[in-house]
Amino acid sequence: MIDFRPVGYVVGLLVAALGVTMFAPMAADIFADNGHWIAFFQSAVVTILCGSLIALSCSNGVTGGLSLRQTFLLTAMVWLTLPVFGALPFVFGITDASATDAFFEAMSGLTTTGATAFFGLSELPEGLRLWRGMLQWLGGVGIIVVAMVFLPELRVGGMQIFRSEGFDTSGKILPRAGQIATSISYIYVGLTIACALAYAISGLSPFDAAVHAMTTVSTGGMGNYDTSFALFGPGTQYVAVLFMILAALPFVRFVQLVSGTAEPLFQDTQIRVFLLTVTVVVLLVASWLWGQDGSLTETAFRHSLFNVVSITTGTGYASADYMTWGTFPIMIIFFVGLIGGCAGSTSCSIKVFRYQLLFASIKSQIRQIHSPSGIFKPQYDGRAVSEDVLSSVMAFFIAFILSIGIFSVALGMTGLDFVTSVSGASAALANIGPGLGQEIGPAGNYAGLNDTAKWILAIGMYVGRLEILVVLTILSLKFWRA
Repeated sequence: MIDFRPVGYVVGLLVAALGVTMFAPMAADIFADNGHWIAFFQSAVVTILCGSLIALSCSNGVTGGLSLRQTFLLTAMVWLTLPVFGALPFVFGITDASATDAFFEAMSGLTTTGATAFFGLSELPEGLRLWRGMLQWLGGVGIIVVAMVFLPELRVGGMQIFRSEGFDTSGKILPRAGQIATSISYIYVGLTIACALAYAISGLSPFDAAVHAMTTVSTGGMGNYDTSFALFGPGTQYVAVLFMILAALPFVRFVQLVSGTAEPLFQDTQIRVFLLTVTVVVLLVASWLWGQDGSLTETAFRHSLFNVVSITTGTGYASADYMTWGTFPIMIIFFVGLIGGCAGSTSCSIKVFRYQLLFASIKSQIRQIHSPSGIFKPQYDGRAVSEDVLSSVMAFFIAFILSIGIFSVALGMTGLDFVTSVSGASAALANIGPGLGQEIGPAGNYAGLNDTAKWILAIGMYVGRLEILVVLTILSLKFWRA
């Protein structure tokens, strides 16, 4: 029988902490004198009270580290519980916001998906716009901790290969998580401040600079305007490109860099492959636009660079409606969204290292066919890869593809067309944000979808953020019988 008390204790503390953060947007509303601060006060009281009661009721069960099953449950419960309470300011603060839209927005925020169910973003109270940015910022740092601490321990999707990076928890989940979170948090805060200053220098107001810095470093993509980055000038867009790329790199490398060791940052094969992929795709899209217009202008190159980086990192900003560029760039941009950034970053999707392992395995199999008597082991970053890592990666790929199919069919059953269903399912599972088509593409959002579709997409965001296999493990009968 699983002891739920240690899990409930941690979840309760995190819920209470989320309630405390609600005082920041409350202060923003008070400062703006828009009368909206009461919504955050009510939400904070409810959230802190519920979180504290949960933690107190479970405190007598905290005896030490977590077991493997408790770790699975904790990982799943955190990403399910926090959006419920994160949705309260939307329910209390927007009179016409349904529970569906509020939960969709909160889940999208904390999973850094960036899909939104609201129109007229610039007309929202300052506190709600800040809250959307804060949800993504909090979710971003949470994603890094989960990727560096919990997923390697759970041996999910090949993440166990990163246990050799000096972050092997060896059964001491929570204490080690605290140490890692502290180091990463300093880097995360530093990048956010630097991004905000760069945005301010580029011409954004202090408020816009702060909110967009939070959603950029978290590769979340929620902005303060319906037109996303199309409203901003070239300087601001180039700043966004720089920090989206930095946020898609492994944060452990930044920790090592600050500690005086720069070599791992420049020798990491995952980083090199990621940067090479982005460069090649940008050149392909820019060349296509060049061929269409007859000349390659700075504007065309900038839009190619911005939107490719945005989708590849899973940020989901848009500087132009790339649905008007033609079939080739649309498909290229769609598929790079299924690549994603590096493991241990705030980016989303499948991740570069899994493709590296997949191709290494394929290469090994081809060599084995040519030389049956030889012994060929797949390698990653100069090291032989164990069978359990390869099996985990293959299982992840299969689960990801099957999940896209299942969610696409489910969305199609709600009445959505083929393109919207498939791209929406992919965007949700990969935590990208915008899909394809006029409704959920870069020039639209998810506000016009029916409630059933929004719940399906919210579940897809949750499943994708937990790397799919965590959810499948918890749903298996063996997990509960073990």
